[in-house]
Amino acid sequence: MSELNDETKRPEKCSGCGIKLQSVDKERPGYIPEVAFEREPVICQRCFRIKNYNEASSVSVDQDEFLKLLSGVGEKNALVIHIVDIFDFEGSLISGLQRFVGNNEVILAVNKSDLLPKVTNWNRLRNWMQQRCKEEGLRTAEIVLVSAKRNQGFDRLLEAVTELRGQRDVYVVGATNVGKSSLINRLISDYSDLEEELTTSRYPGTTLDMVKIPLDDGHYIIDTPGIVYPWRYSEMVERKDLGAVMPENPLKPAVYQLNEGQSLFFGGLGRFDFIQGERQSFTCFISSTLKIHRTKLERADSLYQDHRGELLSPPGTADMDKLPQWQRHEFRIARNSETDLFISGLGWIKVNGTAGAVIAIHVPRGVKVLTRPSLI
Repeated sequence: MSELNDETKRPEKCSGCGIKLQSVDKERPGYIPEVAFEREPVICQRCFRIKNYNEASSVSVDQDEFLKLLSGVGEKNALVIHIVDIFDFEGSLISGLQRFVGNNEVILAVNKSDLLPKVTNWNRLRNWMQQRCKEEGLRTAEIVLVSAKRNQGFDRLLEAVTELRGQRDVYVVGATNVGKSSLINRLISDYSDLEEELTTSRYPGTTLDMVKIPLDDGHYIIDTPGIVYPWRYSEMVERKDLGAVMPENPLKPAVYQLNEGQSLFFGGLGRFDFIQGERQSFTCFISSTLKIHRTKLERADSLYQDHRGELLSPPGTADMDKLPQWQRHEFRIARNSETDLFISGLGWIKVNGTAGAVIAIHVPRGVKVLTRPSLI
């Protein structure tokens, strides 16, 4: 029986997943339109979509809430699917996940593989990802490349789930905007008849509930809310600018031959300075809808001040001031190293030369920037 609000005599919690109901913010957990309170059972919009359309929509929580949610998983015997975005690999990988999942096996589902060039060496790419996971302390039982947009790789993912699951529940975890709901939808359609009511799963120390989707064998797919990582551009820019930051189509690498003392602007969202080194080429892997402007380093500051929000956009002038102040990150690239400069949610710049270089990246304060072995 649902708990009733004494004043309105309405249920306070979703009878599907147990979350507290609210009618204010569609993006937050527990959203229900006012008119839906008249329906029976009274369930949140997310449960309604799962129950009636076999469709899950992502909800999100901040990092602290998410880590509380994960705190009990390691004590259970379960299979964990961690979905990440190949375009924002380091930005969407959940740091410290192994600590929470304990000895449970983890399948890494790498979404948006369709963004990479067709000539990509996929075995090398899997090895690259395995090494990156190892550096983060994450052990993966399987790495599967998928594309939610093109419905590719899901058959292999389902095979891996079937091989590894046994008689266990399946937890699905991931950051926001990585395609988690597409994966959940596919798992629902392949593994669940959804004739039972959605049930509640409450964990100690949190008021937010996971959604448990019943499987035919009495176990569950457990959909956790998407974790919000503030260091990703997808969490910083306005919704209307997401399309310019997050590529929809395969990346078209843009190669620039630069002399030291030259800069590249990525719209009004970031800047790359080639400070010192022999003339060499750099390949930019960013969304093709984001315009790149080349200028001299000595003119870069004034160009930004004079043209931010206009020539250098997105974001537009009105949204520019909503972003944090830019912060400068300097890197020394070693000789003969195959190196990417990674900017979380914006893409990466591959250093093609072997002579070494000194480089700086300017992005809003808080955006994750790092060097890594070249992805491609």
